[in-house]
Amino acid sequence: MTLASVCSFDVAALEERLEHASNPLDRLGLIEQLASYYVFANVQRSRQLLNEQERILLRHPQEDYLSRFYIHRAILENQAYQYGLADLYFQKAIRLIEDNGDARIQAETYIDYTGTCINNKRMDEASAYLEKARRLLRIYPNPKLEARITCREGFVQLHYSNFSRAIELLLEADRQIMAVRDEPLEIKDYYFLVLIHSGLGNIHERNDDLDSSVKAYLRAASTAESLGLWNRMSWIYLNIGNGYVSMGKYGQAAAFFTKAVKLHEDFHPVSKASAYANLGFCSLMRKNYPKALHLLEKAEAILDQVEDPTYKNYALIESWRGLVYARLGEVEKAETHFLEAITWARIEDDYKRLSSVFQDMAAFYAEQNDYRRAYEYQVMHSQHAARYNQEVNLRKRTELEYKYEAEQKQQEAEMLRLQATRLQMKALRAQMNPHFIFNALNSIQHYITSYETDSASKYLAMFAKLMRQSLDYSDLEIISLDKEVEFLRDYLLINQKLRFNNGLQYEVILEEEIEEDIFGVPTMIVQPYVENAIEHGLRTKSEGMIRLRFSLYDENTLLCVVEDNGIGRENARKFQQQDPKFHKHLSRGTSITEQRLQLLATSKKDRVFVKTIDMKDENGSPCGTRVEIKIPIMDLPLNN
Repeated sequence: MTLASVCSFDVAALEERLEHASNPLDRLGLIEQLASYYVFANVQRSRQLLNEQERILLRHPQEDYLSRFYIHRAILENQAYQYGLADLYFQKAIRLIEDNGDARIQAETYIDYTGTCINNKRMDEASAYLEKARRLLRIYPNPKLEARITCREGFVQLHYSNFSRAIELLLEADRQIMAVRDEPLEIKDYYFLVLIHSGLGNIHERNDDLDSSVKAYLRAASTAESLGLWNRMSWIYLNIGNGYVSMGKYGQAAAFFTKAVKLHEDFHPVSKASAYANLGFCSLMRKNYPKALHLLEKAEAILDQVEDPTYKNYALIESWRGLVYARLGEVEKAETHFLEAITWARIEDDYKRLSSVFQDMAAFYAEQNDYRRAYEYQVMHSQHAARYNQEVNLRKRTELEYKYEAEQKQQEAEMLRLQATRLQMKALRAQMNPHFIFNALNSIQHYITSYETDSASKYLAMFAKLMRQSLDYSDLEIISLDKEVEFLRDYLLINQKLRFNNGLQYEVILEEEIEEDIFGVPTMIVQPYVENAIEHGLRTKSEGMIRLRFSLYDENTLLCVVEDNGIGRENARKFQQQDPKFHKHLSRGTSITEQRLQLLATSKKDRVFVKTIDMKDENGSPCGTRVEIKIPIMDLPLNN
């Protein structure tokens, strides 16, 4: 795989076609293709194209183009550091694709949106959308999207300073992307590779492995440069330069700071100011003091134009000015700028910068033979260094608490999964009442001994099909609602023919808005309640009625109502007391099902999933039982 194979289209050719296209719908398609590249490569050109696309869509509404316009606009605003706007456009896109988009587009948009959530420091929301994407990919696997999820998870762990786990995830994401063989990589896949190696560079930097940090950032820069992915490049160049500064390689550092300054495609004022300031520091260390002062002045002028600059940047510039004037022997100017640095640093309680400035001032006064002041500032340096260390320790403790909580959640999730599996196996064992099986086989035997071979063959095939369905479904966690309903109809039909001699009537109703071939439900989740209706309510009657009705409770939940016209629960208890083994079976089947429902919906606030209602006639006498079951709608596996 080579970088030349990345783009499935020629950008220059598309630009030429766009220049000659006059039909608005033709322009829409061309703009969309170009925007998919430019949102990662050129903010200005991307904004021009998307502004035109928005104007066309206002005059010629196209829903498919609209959702993708929102996605591209959201990515653009995220790349342009406008995270609030990015969030707004992502929400618009998500509303449209959740109504009309396919699973792949939904998953990809969720993954893209997590980048904005991370930038906005909303980690819980980022994790929630990653989980939504992950659920979709369990059903519709896609190696490239799975790699992107792994990458985003790595950045969530990086935010919490869980460096070991972050490195594992980012390296795994890199491996997953490079292992893709079924389809060519898109420009976005290479953008994620740039993210991955930038993230690795950040981790190595924070672990003081400067050599590995610079190598990772250089790899990110190489990939981005080869494809023209200039958005965010100023920060990558800055990080490479900072790594070289920490290694004392000021010439190499200055080369990358200069690249950041000259970069026009990614103009972020803070990154530009930082590049000039760092160039000033490199000039300071190389004893070119006039140039250092000039560059620091340019950095400050850019920061003055920023709406909400961070004060620590001003503190840094002033402290470096103080060092320049100290080297020049201009004592008053050095003092003035050191004190300015202290003022700026105190606004944000930046103890790290304060301790550094106090240390520089202590050295400065020692060189002036003013040992009293040198001692005072050395003490202040020690005090603020201690305060900074306290901050670091508190942050580390918070990070350890998060890691512990994350591990606990992971262990709890695994325990829930294992518990759900055990309950599923229990549910299978409890699924078919021995009493039902005995009656069915006994009735079939009666047909055989009575030489009613057609009936015997018919009902034996029907019974065998039901048993086979029960066994087949036991290997599945989820089946489609239509298969669940088919199983219930077969179960009721056998009871009608073999147990009640046509005395049992039944009805299964699905409301129109339910798409039973698309909705997934937990395997054989309703059958225990149908069995209960027969055994509790109708066991002592020669005929009866069972009605099942499925409706939408909310967008994530089905409501299944099982209703019988039997003797009611109070009378049924009297019969159960005479048959304790039978009572135990009934309790076991429904209680296991309720536990399964609880586990399958642990995130819901509503903790009542099964409600039983005693029905009374006009005289207040029992006339049946109504059971309402809330069933979570689940993603349906592809092979279901």
